[in-house]
Amino acid sequence: MALFLESPGHGSRQINALVLLLVCIGLVFSLVWQGLSAGYACPLCTLQRMALVLAGVGLLLNVRLGPSPLHYAMTITSALAGLAISGWLTLLLPTESGGRFLMGLRLHSWAFLVFGVLVAFALLMQTLDRRWGDNALKRTTSLLGTIVMGLFLVTALASALGTSMDCGVSACLKSLATTL
Repeated sequence: MALFLESPGHGSRQINALVLLLVCIGLVFSLVWQGLSAGYACPLCTLQRMALVLAGVGLLLNVRLGPSPLHYAMTITSALAGLAISGWLTLLLPTESGGRFLMGLRLHSWAFLVFGVLVAFALLMQTLDRRWGDNALKRTTSLLGTIVMGLFLVTALASALGTSMDCGVSACLKSLATTL
């Protein structure tokens, strides 16, 4: 709680930067996993990754501009979309013997947990940051925040490039339409 008493949003920006770093790690992990497993991601997996990128954008805005209910709403909405997609993949798709990864859970199950944690995090932080609200004061970003924002932008671009190299834009859209 002492982090929140220093200055408006200072501690919140640091915590958001750390969570954004975890989002970057998740994006890098998904790219590496895609590269190691024949280089093809299913269309719903691509949507899952897009939801993670959009949740990261909400966190990035909190790091750069300070805490805002709008930024947290963006993170929550994106994480809820990712939660729905990963829940669909976890519950409705048949279990494959090769689909297990860590502690008996498939990657979609882990994604479901990650998106649930992101929703809970954004709700908690929005509650803690409620007295700062939307403020238009420009503040400098810490070195950690700047590094994490740059890392996020690189991983988001790498994710988009990996998806477009994987199947191209039109092929992904066609396969998504047939999946849904």
